Amino acid sequence: MAYNAKDNRYEMMKYRRCGKSGLNLPEISLGLWQNFGGVDRYETGCETVLTAFDSGVNHFDLANNYGPPPGSAEIAFGRMLKDHLMPYRDELIISTKAGYRMWPGPYGEWGSRKYLIASLDASLKRMGLDYVDIFYSHRPDPDTPIEETMGALADIVRQGKALYVGISSYSAKDSTTAISTLRSLGVPCLIHQPAYSMLNRWIEDGLLDVLEKEGAGCICFSPLAQGLLTGRYLDGTIPEGSRASTNEFFRPSITPEILVTLNALNDVAKARGTTLSVLAILWILRDKRNTSVLIGASSSAQLKENLTAVSQPPLTAEELSKVEAILKK
Repeated sequence: MAYNAKDNRYEMMKYRRCGKSGLNLPEISLGLWQNFGGVDRYETGCETVLTAFDSGVNHFDLANNYGPPPGSAEIAFGRMLKDHLMPYRDELIISTKAGYRMWPGPYGEWGSRKYLIASLDASLKRMGLDYVDIFYSHRPDPDTPIEETMGALADIVRQGKALYVGISSYSAKDSTTAISTLRSLGVPCLIHQPAYSMLNRWIEDGLLDVLEKEGAGCICFSPLAQGLLTGRYLDGTIPEGSRASTNEFFRPSITPEILVTLNALNDVAKARGTTLSVLAILWILRDKRNTSVLIGASSSAQLKENLTAVSQPPLTAEELSKVEAILKK
């Protein structure tokens, strides 16, 4: 059956200006980091993506290494585009990144010009696209001059392979250098993509100030702290199929101390009649410098729950004070 997007989709989402650009992004965007790879069920992922678009989520975020196996999320998304979404291409913001290991040898990761351009060419082929809307340097490269990395991003824009470029996981200092370098090349840095949540607040120590000053947007990944803020672990047990059940390195983060914090935050959520995950999203959106919250979803049902954050009123001063007190303990 042919897919027809809902006519009222843009009435269901709120949008924010991305820095000082002409681009608006949805307050909630969908990332394909997990659950959309070759080991996952295509039909489930496709249903989730179409549910997102029907809800006004027009920004889909990928990277060359998303899967598993690496590259398979882009292949799956390319199939979704071909099967359903290509008629809506001009409404979509599609982003991808390069920085992590994709092939053997010295040019298969990090930030060299050779790697970034080759990686984007491969990403475009996997998705069946002529261009992406945003292309990121996925992580800073300690050994490649930042001028080379940013020069490659600028040339990618000039070549028409990306409309905008951004950086991910750069420190405040490195972000200042990267943004300045791009500006000197005549290409603005549209956006920064850092990890940020109630349990990981590093961007408050200078980075947000840099982005505001430089006119760049901010889209926050891991807003639910890789599942800790979903409410799945409140009683200390590890549900089957959860991140902790499949990742032994994640389990040590579920400590008695963190459980006290999570349950206190959940009490704040319950008092306003919502869930812990929605509270976590609203908390990020409290700061207007954060353009969008980049969530993952294993099903359309999970996605719909988190999307309810858009229709809820902002956190009150009292609620924010309670959250702050809990997080400082």
